[in-house]
Amino acid sequence: METAIIPVTPITPTDNNDLVSSEVQPNKRRRKKSIVWDHFTVETVGDGCIRACCNQCKKSFAYITGSKLAGTSHLKRHIALGICPVSRQRNQQASGTKTANATYEPRKRQRATPGFANIPFNQERCNHEIAKMIIMHEYPLHIVEHPGFIDFARTLQPQFNMVSFNTIQGDCVAMYLNEKQRLLNFINEIPGRISLTLDLRISNQTVGYVFITGQFIDMEWNLHRCLLNVVMVPSPDSDCALQQAVVSCLSDWHLENRLFTLGLDQSFSNVNINQNLRALFSVRNPYMLHGQFLIGNCFARVISLLAQEALWSVGETVKKIRDSVKFVKTSDTHEETFFGLKEQLKVPSMKDIFIDDQTKWNTTYDMLAAACELKQVFLCLETSIPDYNIAPSMDDWKQIEILCTYLKLFFDAVSILTGPTYPNASAFYHEVSKVQLELTHAAMSNDPFISNLTKPLKEKFDRYWSDCFLVLAVAVVMDPRFKMKLVEFSFSRIYGDDAGMWIKIVDDGIHELYLEYIAQALPPPETFVEERNGSIIPEQNGGVILKTEPPEDGYLHEEGYLQEEQTHEAAPQELSHHEVAHQEDSHHDVAHREVSDQEVAGQEITHQEEASQEVPSQDPLISIGDGLSDFEVYISEISGSHQMKSELDQYLEESLLPRVQDFDILGWWKLNKTKYPTLSRMASDILSMPFSTVGPDSVFDTERKKMDNYLSSLRPVTLEALICAKDWLQYGGPSQSCDANVKMEF
Repeated sequence: METAIIPVTPITPTDNNDLVSSEVQPNKRRRKKSIVWDHFTVETVGDGCIRACCNQCKKSFAYITGSKLAGTSHLKRHIALGICPVSRQRNQQASGTKTANATYEPRKRQRATPGFANIPFNQERCNHEIAKMIIMHEYPLHIVEHPGFIDFARTLQPQFNMVSFNTIQGDCVAMYLNEKQRLLNFINEIPGRISLTLDLRISNQTVGYVFITGQFIDMEWNLHRCLLNVVMVPSPDSDCALQQAVVSCLSDWHLENRLFTLGLDQSFSNVNINQNLRALFSVRNPYMLHGQFLIGNCFARVISLLAQEALWSVGETVKKIRDSVKFVKTSDTHEETFFGLKEQLKVPSMKDIFIDDQTKWNTTYDMLAAACELKQVFLCLETSIPDYNIAPSMDDWKQIEILCTYLKLFFDAVSILTGPTYPNASAFYHEVSKVQLELTHAAMSNDPFISNLTKPLKEKFDRYWSDCFLVLAVAVVMDPRFKMKLVEFSFSRIYGDDAGMWIKIVDDGIHELYLEYIAQALPPPETFVEERNGSIIPEQNGGVILKTEPPEDGYLHEEGYLQEEQTHEAAPQELSHHEVAHQEDSHHDVAHREVSDQEVAGQEITHQEEASQEVPSQDPLISIGDGLSDFEVYISEISGSHQMKSELDQYLEESLLPRVQDFDILGWWKLNKTKYPTLSRMASDILSMPFSTVGPDSVFDTERKKMDNYLSSLRPVTLEALICAKDWLQYGGPSQSCDANVKMEF
């Protein structure tokens, strides 16, 4: 039997990752890529079997068997690790010092490497990055003198010369001044006003530090919140301490006549402090809405005080829960028994118990909420652990559950301050009005425990609500999804039959505020002075604009002035008897001339009509041109006969927008600023109002933060530079970018 002869296609050695293809063209041989083929030769042993033979020791290795490719990794190890005896012997004879594991290093292919080796060393840039690192992570300035850090830096770059304390301090201040100038230029370009908040921290040396934060909306309708100053006040208990800090801030950032609101924590203020601040602004800044927007309380502090009051009212029961949690968490045996009981009872809760941090009231709420879900386990724990004799009773658990209901109300209310972006002012109305409504309802509860728990809370929150309800309501009216409708709805639930009176207060207030913005947009009135030659020169803003001759009828004389009639509302002017009589005579003369002019004009018209009747028109068409030449005149006539609505009334009468979750209220005003030029300026100032003086990390604090000993030991300018520059760099403030869009979320 004859065997068919099958032509063999030459196969070229490949790399590890190269696949064997059955469709390789016989006339195209692939280039050998791997370096092992400098030391191995391919041999065909049989049908579909190809092996690699070492050129030095002649040992054969598997390479291709059928469709399986063994690769080249084992061939590389044979050469690189000195497994080949001939290669190892030759290399030992050549060097005499190399070990058997490093006898031969195969030739490596040249790869393209990044050009880091070509970058020259820059000492100044390294100093800049160290200063930025110290600012961002609050490292002490003395870190540049720590031996461990010096060794670490020299290991990374032997050419680096470690800077001194004074040098790095100067670099940090220089970075702060550079960022401050950029932020100052940015603030000077914003079209609206800016709002400030004050927070006070005291060091162990009883020196005060006032943290002043600014909040504003830029030209692109992005909301920004950034720390402006940290002002040291030697006597924080003085009534003038905050006033001095605010004066310094206004001067430092050129904010005279640009301040809209001021928020502070009422716990460190008093009547004298508030009066001093109002007196300051009455001189340096015009009031808006009779100063009702000027001084505001911190919403986070108010809620924190309510939470502490609620926890204190049932303090003994809360202590029982805390002690029970400690009993479980401080012993591995107790914790193992506790979770064993949880599995036996099949409690569906996924929460884990933990010991709270009493400086953060939200951790106490979380501890109590988790314990309530696991109360069945605590009730059975006494039977499993005889030493557990502090188990709360069922009445205790009921009180804790009611307490958690109102702690959750407070927690949800201030959670809007812990998000990645600071909310605009309209978001606060929903949370504040909800707390007011719930506490009002709970205080009238038939349950004595609920009423006794919530009555003191309502009394405290009533004071906050009465101070800020108007500001909050005006802010939510600027939301085109709610306007006055939400105020009417929520007030009817809060005030009942008296809601109409409070709704009218809001409506009158927002209209009065709008008129103030209208008055600001008007040009200043023109006044006239009389030169020696009797000619009149009207002046505007102190500058001479135009020179006119006095009228022939003597309407303007030595004691009088010309007052231009305005269509806007203005205060009535009180006139003397002589001026009234003079004006009446003048009006009589003018009226007499007008009548005479009308008679003359009437006679002329009569003559024209007679002439038109005598001479027929040569143009047989009535319409001129396209027939619409007089249309604009007609429209202006019928429009003038109706009273024009203001921007505010037009805005309020339009239908509400759909309430969607991702609605961007600032983006809406940006798109409609041309339609509402005056109202949009008013909305920009209102929506940028802050209602909290603390940062996201201090919303749930039960204790006021103190200035640590290290920062208080620094010079005031260095302290301010480190704290402010960190805020600007960390949050990417306006000096970094303008991507701080704030979206309304529910």
